[in-house]
Amino acid sequence: MEEQVQRYLEEAFPFWQKLSSADRGRLLSHTAEAAYRAGENVHGGKNGCTGLVVVVSGRLRAYLVSEEGREITLFRLIEGDVCVLSAGCVIRNLDLDLFVEAETDSRLYIVAPQAYEEVGSRCREMETYLSEQVSARFSEAMWVMEQSLFRRFDRRLAEFLLLQASLEQQDTLSLTQEQIARHLGSAREVVSRMLKYFQQEGWVAVSRGGVTLLDRKGLAELAGMKASAE
Repeated sequence: MEEQVQRYLEEAFPFWQKLSSADRGRLLSHTAEAAYRAGENVHGGKNGCTGLVVVVSGRLRAYLVSEEGREITLFRLIEGDVCVLSAGCVIRNLDLDLFVEAETDSRLYIVAPQAYEEVGSRCREMETYLSEQVSARFSEAMWVMEQSLFRRFDRRLAEFLLLQASLEQQDTLSLTQEQIARHLGSAREVVSRMLKYFQQEGWVAVSRGGVTLLDRKGLAELAGMKASAE
């Protein structure tokens, strides 16, 4: 089992070869395997310090929650991705109410934050990796917030549907209007009205169980993603 974990961490962490054998052993002995069902919470808010999360299989969603309880998805994590923001206690001056949940049944390796912090204090490459990952995730989060504030909702919804179809590798999406609203930081009523408009245009078909994309090209043109649909 330990050899399997080591092979996976070696692929996930570009600094692995820079570590001493003792530090590799330290990380391995403090890495636990965890399984989550779709919809289960993996990490909850700034008061938690789950550790570094490495996705072995499945898909995770990282999101924020407003004071009114409205959610907005910041980024997704798929197989091979690493989430460092779930180990906020080892990141200086980080004050972020980030939540992470399993979007699908998922299997993870979770590196204890204390072990990561201890080994990172002895490995410059590890510290550099942490900084780069934090910067990349914050860039993604800022882009999402910018889109939410300044981009028309119809374009955001069209892009979301196309990206979700790409993730699911199919045109029929088993998403409720409430789930779509949570992803986009909007209200279900707004999503409902816009989907009705999309349906009138012949771009999608809306059912009780989800949404089916009928015209990817039309959605892509609306979203400004024309080249990706051709």
